[in-house]
Amino acid sequence: MPERHYITLLVKLGVVAALASILVRSTVFKRMLMREERTLQQRLQLALGFAFIFGSGVATRVVTRTYQAGDLGLEGSLLAGLLGGYVTGLVAGILISVPAMFAHEYLTMPLLAGLGVLGGLLRDCAPDTEEIWRFSPILSLSIHHLFRRGHDPRKTLFQMSFLLAILFAEFLRMALGHAFPDSVFYIYPRWPHPHPLSIVACYAATVMAVTLPLKIWNNTRNEIKLEERERLLMQARLDALSSQINPHFLFNTLNTLSSLIRVDPEQARTVVYKLSNILRRLLRKHENFTPLREELSFMDDYLAIEMVRFGDKLRFEKDVAPETLDKLVPSMLLQPLVENCIRHGLSGKVEGGMIRIRSHMADGKLHLTVEDDGVGIPEVKLATLLEQGIGVSNVNERLKVLFGNEYRLYVDSKVGSGTRIEIEIPELQPGLVAP
Repeated sequence: MPERHYITLLVKLGVVAALASILVRSTVFKRMLMREERTLQQRLQLALGFAFIFGSGVATRVVTRTYQAGDLGLEGSLLAGLLGGYVTGLVAGILISVPAMFAHEYLTMPLLAGLGVLGGLLRDCAPDTEEIWRFSPILSLSIHHLFRRGHDPRKTLFQMSFLLAILFAEFLRMALGHAFPDSVFYIYPRWPHPHPLSIVACYAATVMAVTLPLKIWNNTRNEIKLEERERLLMQARLDALSSQINPHFLFNTLNTLSSLIRVDPEQARTVVYKLSNILRRLLRKHENFTPLREELSFMDDYLAIEMVRFGDKLRFEKDVAPETLDKLVPSMLLQPLVENCIRHGLSGKVEGGMIRIRSHMADGKLHLTVEDDGVGIPEVKLATLLEQGIGVSNVNERLKVLFGNEYRLYVDSKVGSGTRIEIEIPELQPGLVAP
């Protein structure tokens, strides 16, 4: 008989872990876990989720009359109040108790509804809602922290109150069960003169049945938070890299404009018009990816400004495959490369030169080439090109952030012959990539 009792308690813990895992697979529930403030509708949705999962366990116990480990109504009601507040706890407690009411266990509904409200009270008493997720039934360290200088005693007192609340809930259920037989379901040693450890095991199982779901759900919360932090870190890196490009580009453009205002006002107006197009694109909502068509249009405006400055010395050609125009590329991908071609490849060449941009598709990859016939890059400098400077190294860093190892950037240059930069990135279809 004692063995069967302990097995029931162990199975109970297995069931609560399984139910918690089932709940956390729901996308809606995971979103609920990440919210601390909820609307009334969201609280009711959370209550319905708890009622369905934990109410099913109560219904299984009522129907089978033997599967006691499946009844986790007390734990589910308390958890609903802890995570959702008074309304969630109250509604969940009432709905979870409905199957028991059909079995004439009439005190179940007021008991579970009251425990749901108790969970809401605990939530309000928490100095920080994160303390709910940090709950542990092992209080030795918490008590030790209570006397440490600089430690907030409210956190330790809350943890102790949390544990006492769970023990009180189980005590109240047992007391009602003893005073009013068959009005409330509870697990209790049924053999004569049970050992006190058997009763302690009942209380311990209830405490663990509340703790396990919190730990399982908190692991999921931590994973989501970690993913979000990584996403924000990546976005911050991209924003930082983009901010390096834009001021650098604007500085050169404004220099060109300032030199034209006095000597050629008409050309200056043209430059202002082109610059306004560029600024309009830079100041609109930031996007990590843009169609190649828009990127090339941007380059047309940029090079129109530069060609005003260089005149016939600067020539520009495009050899773009039509099927590549709607492919997505990182925003501001080509501009720093073309700017490097002008500043370092052609500006020092007396007769000027040509810049070519090519694109084509091959093996599901988008291939982009930017090349010039300028002065080239010395071999010593070429070896460290991807680690230094703003242009190529910036583009390489952005591609690394966006694609990991799924890209290729290759620079080939010969002194006196020019430089060619080749980029190979995965094919990205419009609508499949988030901005």
